[in-house]
Amino acid sequence: MEFIPQFGGLLWTLAAFVVALSIIVAVHEYGHYIVGRWCGIKADVFSIGFGPVLASRMDRHGTRWQIAALPLGGYVKFRGDANAASVGADGSVAEMTAAQRAETMTGAALWRRSATVAAGPVFNFMLSILVFAAFVLWSGAAVETPVIGKTKAMPEDVVLLEQGDLVLSVEGQPVETLQELSEVSRTLPPSPTVTYEIVRDGSSQSVEAAHLMPARIETVNARSAAWDIGLAEGDVIRAIDGTPIHSFQELQAAVAAGEGVPLSLDVWRAGEMLEFTLTPRSTDLPQPDGTFETRYLIGITGALFFDPQTESVGPLTAMQQGVEQTIYIVRSSLSALAHISTGAISSCNLSGPVGIAEVSGAAASQGVDSFIWMIAVLSTAVGLLNLFPIPVLDGGHLVFHAYEAVRGRPPSDGAVRVLMSVGISVMLTVMVFATFNDLIFCP
Repeated sequence: MEFIPQFGGLLWTLAAFVVALSIIVAVHEYGHYIVGRWCGIKADVFSIGFGPVLASRMDRHGTRWQIAALPLGGYVKFRGDANAASVGADGSVAEMTAAQRAETMTGAALWRRSATVAAGPVFNFMLSILVFAAFVLWSGAAVETPVIGKTKAMPEDVVLLEQGDLVLSVEGQPVETLQELSEVSRTLPPSPTVTYEIVRDGSSQSVEAAHLMPARIETVNARSAAWDIGLAEGDVIRAIDGTPIHSFQELQAAVAAGEGVPLSLDVWRAGEMLEFTLTPRSTDLPQPDGTFETRYLIGITGALFFDPQTESVGPLTAMQQGVEQTIYIVRSSLSALAHISTGAISSCNLSGPVGIAEVSGAAASQGVDSFIWMIAVLSTAVGLLNLFPIPVLDGGHLVFHAYEAVRGRPPSDGAVRVLMSVGISVMLTVMVFATFNDLIFCP
């Protein structure tokens, strides 16, 4: 009987993966299409998916928009192209007039072709920036003052501060900003209660309440030890191997001290106590300086026991934060690839289609907001990947264009064919290796 939920989970994962991939591909290919059109290059086909065509329509510009049966990518076939990769020209170009050839990818001015090629990755980055900015606009930015916002669900015996309380100090340590409050939370002693000096209803008072950062699960990472055993957002870990814990720092210390041995967890979930057993996994964590630290983790994140009060921000501030988030993902990805290539961190940090599908399903199961955020992260990754100087990728085409700009002529057809074959071989090798990672080496 267990097959039915597993099968349902598989369908959910595949559906989430197809939706995410289709959105990212559509944005990428639309970038190629619309910039090409602006540059006077006509497109014959805009396709989401490959293989047999399921549905199509012709627009007034002469472009056939279609959805194909295999939703594993997409393409724009520009006029005169020999194939969907825009490599070489078909026989019709030789019979075109000069004006007609200028409307093809082979006959257009170099800068027009380069802009069309670069537009795909650029549109992926734009999607990411806009999504991240939209999240900031929707949720607002946390106010600087350490005021308690909405508190999170916790066990009945855990005493929390109240919404609207202004925190003046914690265990005698003065705090003036939310950032200072967060930093203090990491240095508090592992005790059931903490002493707070607060302002409540206009008067100062001292109160005893729970640790600022309890052992409450804020998020669960897909493909992690916690995910595999069914831990969920909002779960509160009360004890590890029978020893009570009161803070997320205690949880981290217990996991690290175990060095990968199985742990027994007593977990509170919506008024019910549950028991779980999991084995922490060795994980490579990116550091602010671009290096990586290897630690044993169970795959969860923690947070303060309350949501900070927020204030609305303007579009410019939101866009700035969207750009910063996108740049952070690019830098982290490049750093990870560099460390993987040198053997400094495990190749398990490289995921293939199976791993990405699992992450998509996990994000979708945690809510629409998590799924949309994941799409933005993947869109950045796709944009970055396509800029790599590998033939068959957009970056490879841009390298060909750079060669043409320097030499005054494009590479020979023979050289392009050889380089394209090499590029395809490289991409297939990486994909096969990443898939083996997902299925065998790092399941």
